[in-house]
Amino acid sequence: MSIVSIEKDVDGLSFVLVAEFDAPIVQVWELWADPRKLERWWGPPGYPATIDKHDLRPGGEVTYSMTGPGGETSRGWWRVTSVHPPRSLEFTDGFANEDGTPNSELPTHAVQVRVSEQEAGTRMELRFVFESREQMEQMEGLGAFEGIPQSVGQMDDVLEQT
Repeated sequence: MSIVSIEKDVDGLSFVLVAEFDAPIVQVWELWADPRKLERWWGPPGYPATIDKHDLRPGGEVTYSMTGPGGETSRGWWRVTSVHPPRSLEFTDGFANEDGTPNSELPTHAVQVRVSEQEAGTRMELRFVFESREQMEQMEGLGAFEGIPQSVGQMDDVLEQT
């Protein structure tokens, strides 16, 4: 696994994962930019994602569903706020109802992706920023802080098959 650090900062209302890959920056960027590659790692093992809409431009939207081992489905969405290929992506991430509309009963959070070239490959920083401590605790209770590293841990396999 390429994860080099994970930091949960309750006072700073953030969860930050840093990973390093033995791959060029363009290949790591494609894990976000190519919906078929995104499907192969977005979601923890056993909960594969299906990307329904993938529009990575400011104001664009990504919608997806994840199917659990028992056939249960959960839906989510991103609202893209900034994108600078192949170096950065920012979006608001939220849960969706069964019909795909945003679920206002569950929290949203900001996500910042930074990708940079390293001497021996590429470094990716994935930062989740929360509005409050309660929101952060709710996301942790939903399993996000376990699921995020599990999801990112699948990126190596996708890169190897590229």
